[in-house]
Amino acid sequence: MSIRIGYLLPTRERIMAGQPQAAPLLELAERAERLGFDSVWAGDSLLARPRHEPLTLLAAVASRVRRVDIGTAVLLPALRNPVLLAHQVATLDQVAEGRLILGVGIAADVPNIRQEFTAAGVPFEKRVGRLLEGLRLARSLWSGKPVDWDGRWKVEHGILGPTPTRSGSADRCPRAPIARVASSTAGCRSPRLLINGLAYVSHRTPGRDANAVTGAMYLTVAIDEDPSRANERLNTYLEQYYGQPAAVMRSRQACYDGPNGGLPEWLQGYAQAGTTHLVLRFAGHHERHLETVAVLRSKLAS
Repeated sequence: MSIRIGYLLPTRERIMAGQPQAAPLLELAERAERLGFDSVWAGDSLLARPRHEPLTLLAAVASRVRRVDIGTAVLLPALRNPVLLAHQVATLDQVAEGRLILGVGIAADVPNIRQEFTAAGVPFEKRVGRLLEGLRLARSLWSGKPVDWDGRWKVEHGILGPTPTRSGSADRCPRAPIARVASSTAGCRSPRLLINGLAYVSHRTPGRDANAVTGAMYLTVAIDEDPSRANERLNTYLEQYYGQPAAVMRSRQACYDGPNGGLPEWLQGYAQAGTTHLVLRFAGHHERHLETVAVLRSKLAS
């Protein structure tokens, strides 16, 4: 299977820079499509890391691009009512004509994210249960059939419309075991850890077609022909983005800093470990990074 390359829109970075306008983000999405990228993504945060609301922004992106997939990297469903979320996601998938990939997560346990959950009226300690039940409820509603639900949320003979574009679209939303694994595989710092994570997913989903599970990685990239400058740029980016020491974040996340010639080999390591979809987050200079990766991707073996 060929390697697919995705691009994360700098929604957080633009808010940090005091540039909230959406038009430049939509132009970046269009540029990524023209350059041959396979997908465009948006992150999620309410107050902890202020940024554009991802589902709203991706609806605009979907109206501007016609080929690439669009996705959330990652959405926090526990912050949202699952009935409303199911409605929003199904509508967005209709706008995107079936090109939506719903990536979900449980959120990191850090003080500002706990405060975010409190502000939304959601118990932080209950977020995993809310995520899993909420996704099950959403999947039931996406069937288009009458749903009766008696749990955290009450639904009586509820019928959702529209449903996702394709009958299989709901299957692109992680099943419960996959949702639990997401937090352990998303932070793989090396191909070896990724192999272990994918093996764990397979173990937790016995009987599921291995080809139905897409190995995906979220990677941060700072390209510069001067290695020291690339390292400094990446460290500054991580510290400003997360408000934590760069060393702490680099111990949790997969990052590349260095000349463009070394990037294909680094990415290929993840491809050989089982990844078929690489989502790249650039540490600034988005136009230049997009152009550089577009040229380099031909060096990634299929």
